[in-house]
Amino acid sequence: MLPEDEKWYFDAKTREVTQGREGAWDDRMGPYDTREEAAHALEAAAARNAAADAEDNSEDDWGKPASWDSAKK
Repeated sequence: MLPEDEKWYFDAKTREVTQGREGAWDDRMGPYDTREEAAHALEAAAARNAAADAEDNSEDDWGKPASWDSAKK
């Protein structure tokens, strides 16, 4: 048995948690070490996306508008 077959995956299309690589690769999230981690895959992805978006937004705020951006003056 391969190590990947012992891991847990979340199928975003069927919303099922499986052990081992079942289903199409483009619908599968993982691998996760536990069934519970796989069951919360969407929440974890949403939290990572929100954190990345917040970081991107903070990097975009330089305190004053760009010289060419008259809409922000």
